[in-house]
This record gives sequence, structure tokens and C-alpha cells, in this order.
Amino acid sequence: MTLRVFVPYETTALSLGADDVATLICREAEARGIELELVRNGSRGLFWLEPLVEVETDAGRYAFGPVEAGDVASLFEAGFARGAVDHPLALGPTEEIPWLKRQQRVTFARIGVTDPVSIEDYRAHGGFAGLEKAVTCTPQQLVDMVKASGLRGRGGAAFPTGIKWQTVLDAKGAKKYIVCNADEGDSGTFADRLVMESDPYMLIEGMVIAGLAVGATQGYIYLREEYPLADELLTLAIERARAAGFLGDDILGSGQRFELEVRLGAGAYICGEETSLLESLEGKRGLVRAKPPLPAIEGLFGMPTVVNNVLSLAAVPSILSEGPEHYASFGIDRSKGTLPFQLAGNLTRGGLVELAFGHSLRELIEDFGGGTATGRPVRAVQVGGPLGAYLSPAQFDTLLDYEAFSAIGAVLGHGGVVVFDDSVDMAEQARFSMEFCVEESCGKCTPCRIGAVRGVEVIDRIMQGESRDANLALLDDLCDTMMQGSLCAMGGMTPFPVKSAMTLFPEDFQRQRGDQS
Repeated sequence: MTLRVFVPYETTALSLGADDVATLICREAEARGIELELVRNGSRGLFWLEPLVEVETDAGRYAFGPVEAGDVASLFEAGFARGAVDHPLALGPTEEIPWLKRQQRVTFARIGVTDPVSIEDYRAHGGFAGLEKAVTCTPQQLVDMVKASGLRGRGGAAFPTGIKWQTVLDAKGAKKYIVCNADEGDSGTFADRLVMESDPYMLIEGMVIAGLAVGATQGYIYLREEYPLADELLTLAIERARAAGFLGDDILGSGQRFELEVRLGAGAYICGEETSLLESLEGKRGLVRAKPPLPAIEGLFGMPTVVNNVLSLAAVPSILSEGPEHYASFGIDRSKGTLPFQLAGNLTRGGLVELAFGHSLRELIEDFGGGTATGRPVRAVQVGGPLGAYLSPAQFDTLLDYEAFSAIGAVLGHGGVVVFDDSVDMAEQARFSMEFCVEESCGKCTPCRIGAVRGVEVIDRIMQGESRDANLALLDDLCDTMMQGSLCAMGGMTPFPVKSAMTLFPEDFQRQRGDQS
């Protein structure tokens, strides 16, 4: 009987030694005369357990982790091929791991289960069922299904995806485009990368469906260059999808056409903003465009363009295959469906947690995250990337819902959650926010380009105790100017973390530096 073992081929697992573990498993099996099939699957997103090794048994997969190279021989000695063995790294049936079992995985249902670049594996787990349905529908029917699902842009803006698609469908243009924003640059986020490394066909399928819905025949995935593995796997998956008839001139024999390419960015955070991204795709410097016109009317090369985030497009196949009502049955009020939250920073259990909207931030931090890795109390949490507000423990019962977060001056953004313990200096964090804007501003508008530089200078004076009250008032005014006068969210939202730090942690702006009391 062949022993089937799964070892992730994904950036986090690889950085923790997954390749060495895989190599040693092969050697150990050969030395023991065991017939082995090694599958390089994606990661399930339980990062504190990576490399997570799984063994297929008649009762399902059994998990072991985190496995290091030095553990491999002892796993064989314990008979891990049988699954439920007495070993310190034995975790039991994978699907029964509480951290995983409590999640509501819709978009990420296949993540870590399949070989990412195997079309056969993808199809065996429901892949391309959405596209097979899409080729039988009219464009308007496809747009209507996305509208009915309640899907909102998962890149951060939360704009209704179906409305954006309707605008592009109705727009006149000699050519239309689908652009996937995969320039995932927010601190503490990795959900886009997980999709592209662990389930790339899902993104490809979502983009083809988007093309059929709005009449676009060309798509681009604008990928950050810091994701070389995603580039490798996406490129291979696109080649295989084209060869299998899921891309090209005659998709599934329907006579409809859609092509897809990966284009690498050059490491500029601002190119995560949709109009800067389009400039970069056109071969220009990544500068923000004034709106209107919206990209849906005049986007890439002046043509109607859908610009959606990876997670928005990845949600589409299940909306088609399971029906929009199924997707809309998750969530609350206007926040429908699920959001993959990414737990990072000072946490015991970091990783990806997909939940329906409506759970509390406290559940994420305490129940899933397990509190801080240092064992100290949590003092602050930043949700939504470097432009998101800081939250204090008093706000941890806020529901994970776009409107609930907006009501307290915060954003859910892309779902990144970065946790800090009570040793954090929030004046330093406010300074970091302004400094980040100094480094990453495209420089087109004055409030962002000059305001961020002045912001760093003012915070430095506050931290040095120089005319503290006057400089605090100046910083507040400066934040208002950036929020009201900046051309895009880069300058307009940089004040969010600054102002929240000033409001929730005022003592850090009054403390004499060097005073550790």
C-alpha cells in the first residue's frame, strides 16, 4: 500500500524548512522500503503549526506539526503512516483541529487540501464548476448573480462588486479589461498570497467569469515582485488552464475568448491604489490619477476596466457554483459573505481565519490568536493595514462588519490584524505611520507629499517635549488637512492611525522619552 503524505509548498512553510522535511520523508521511506507518494499541497494557513505534515488514511488525513527535519525519523518510528499515533507532534484528524474546525471557510475551502497546480485535483474538489455554469449565462445574468451575493470589494474599499461590473458592462469601448490587484502590500496581510500560491486556479476562474460578465477579453494580474513563488505557480497554472481550454479563444467550447497574463510590480506600495496600478501596467511611473473618470469608464489604456482585488475575484467561482443566496447567507446587514482575517504581530497563533462578518474582534485575538506570544497583555491592535486605525482593548467587542468599524473611525480593509502588547510605544507607532507615508507617497498631491514630512517633524518635537500642547494641536490640524485634501487614500488615511493613537493612548504623547516608568 502506498503511503500518501502531504508537505506544503508555500512561502511560510518553505521558510520554516518544509523542503528539508519533504526530502527527509522521501529518504526515510526509501530506507524503510515504504512506497511513498509525496504531495506538495498548499498551506491551510495554520502558520504556527508549519510545516504541517499530513498523512492520508482510510479515516481521512491526520496532521503532525510543526515538523522539523530532526522529527522525521521519530515520526516513522512511531508509525505515523497509521495517522493516530502517540507522538508529541500528533494533532489528530486535520479537519478536527479546533482552530480550523471553527472557521467558516468558503473562499478558502480548498486551500491546503489540493496540489495547487493540478487541474485534476482542482476539478475533483469542485473547481471550474462556476465557469461551466457561466458559459451558459448571459453577461447580465452573471452581473446580477454577483449583485445578489452582496459581494463587496475585499481590497479595502468595500465597494459593491456587482455595481462595478454593471458599470463596465454598460460602458462603451473597443476593448475591455479585467485587472486583478495582487499588489498585496499591507503590513500583516497574506491572504492574496495564499490564494495565488495554494489555489491559483480559483483566481483564474474568477477572472475568466468576470471577463465573460462584462465583455472583456484580456486580463492582467498585477503581482508584487516580492512574491516570486506566487509568480511561479500562477504562471504554471495559467499555462495549464490554457492548454485545458479554460483560457484562450474558445473557453470550454463556448466560442468565447479570454486571455490572461501576470505582470510584476516594482515594489511600490502606492501601486496597490487602482489608478497608480493602471499607470504602472501601462509602463508609466505609478502616479495616482484624479477621479473622475472612474477606471470602470476610462481605465487601462483608456478603456472600461474592472479592477478587483484577488479576494474579490476568488469569491466569484463559489458564488456561481453554489448560488448567490448561499454566499449571502453568511454575514450580517450589508456585510455579506465571509472575510479571511490574517492574524499577525505579537500573537501565539498567527495565520488565516475565514469567518462570516458579525463575529467580534475579541474572538479573533483571544480565541483564535491565543493572546500575545510574549504573554503580556494586549495593548493595541491595528486592523486594515498601515492606514487602519489603532484600537484599544475597550473596542475589542466591536463586530467585524464594515459599518460597525466605520462607526468607530476604523476600517476592516483587507482583513489584516496586527497585535501589539503593552510594551508598544504608540507615539512611535504614530511616527511610523507618517514615516511610511513619506516613503510610499507617489508625490502627486501636496497634502500627502509635504504633510507626511511635516508630520514626522511635528511628532519628533512632541516626543522631545518641545512645546508639546501646541505641537499636538498642530498635528491634529495637519491630520485634518491630509484627510480632506489628499488625492487618494494614501494621504487621506495616513492620519487614521495617527489620530487614533493620539485619542486612545494620549499618555504616550506626554511621556518624557527615556523615562521607563
